[in-house]
Amino acid sequence: MGKHDKPYKLLFSHPEMVRDLLVSFVPEDWVKLLDFSTLEKQNGHFVADDLREREDDIIWRVRWGERWLYVYLLIEFQSSTDRFMAVRILTYLGLLYQDLLRTKKIRPGEKLPPVLPIVLYNGKPRWTAPTEISELIETAPGGLTHYRPTMRYLLIDEGAFEDDALAVHRNAVAALFRLEKSRNPEDVRTVLRELLRWLKAPSQTRLRRDFAVWFSRTFLPGRAPGVKIPEFNDLLEVDAMLSETVIEWTKKWKEEGLAAGRVEGRVEGRAEGIAEGIAEGIAEGIAEGIEKGIEKGIEKGIEKGRVEIAKRMLAKGLEITLVAEVTGLAPEELKKIISRPDSVCEPATAYSPSSMPRKRSVAPRAPGQRAQRR
Repeated sequence: MGKHDKPYKLLFSHPEMVRDLLVSFVPEDWVKLLDFSTLEKQNGHFVADDLREREDDIIWRVRWGERWLYVYLLIEFQSSTDRFMAVRILTYLGLLYQDLLRTKKIRPGEKLPPVLPIVLYNGKPRWTAPTEISELIETAPGGLTHYRPTMRYLLIDEGAFEDDALAVHRNAVAALFRLEKSRNPEDVRTVLRELLRWLKAPSQTRLRRDFAVWFSRTFLPGRAPGVKIPEFNDLLEVDAMLSETVIEWTKKWKEEGLAAGRVEGRVEGRAEGIAEGIAEGIAEGIAEGIEKGIEKGIEKGIEKGRVEIAKRMLAKGLEITLVAEVTGLAPEELKKIISRPDSVCEPATAYSPSSMPRKRSVAPRAPGQRAQRR
């Protein structure tokens, strides 16, 4: 576990935080049937049969009628989505059940208790991984699908909530989410003062202190890098410090925001420029292709016309040199045209009187004489 994770997980070691999380962010009717006065924190450190250890997870149980419901809270501090989170959750639940059996918390004849696995995610990119493990497994042929494991976890993606939606829930968990989404020191001070009003009871002194630890070790170092953050013992000390340094931090956050905006603007501008260049290039390429196609078609048409004229001239017996001069075709090309078997341009036979068909002479017949059949 990282040094910044511990204060965050420490907050959810308080029953008030678990209650607020379930009531405000698990919109299901069965939550109303839970008896939150029976919330009990369980040991989050257990060893599997093969001596594998799993520790530092947050596990609570609460009465649901006559039965116990276990809440397995996995807090994820990641910069990206874990696609196979469902596999991890399935493994952790197996270890939890093994531990319950080993410690004999399940009496003979009893069934295993239901478990609500929750993944609390506070990264900037939105969570995209499947929440159902069956979606990660290839579809099996025939009846084999019946043996595919099914298990779903509940995802609470802090960044997916709108500010107005969070402000409706007047509790410490919603305040925590609002703080992590805050954009400037003024927003932080506003939420902080609401927390001070909600956590003013003497019984909440420890929770106020743990919030102060979270401010000094996790939240403020991430928002004000390079600024020395003192250790706080109470939220009142955090409010006093923010009052003194709000101007300095506002300047730092504004500079960071401008720098991030410039980078984002350059990236978007470059992407738009590339897209426009591709579109213009495609349009120009199409236009150029059409133009070249037309030119090529015209050239082919002219060439075909010359060949047809040459065929006709050659068919009339004109000299090759004359045909070449008129059509612009090379004599070699004209000779090829003449030599083609399918050519209609064979040289015409020269005219001579002897080539004309002769008339057959018929002897005059006497009157009444019939013509002799040949």
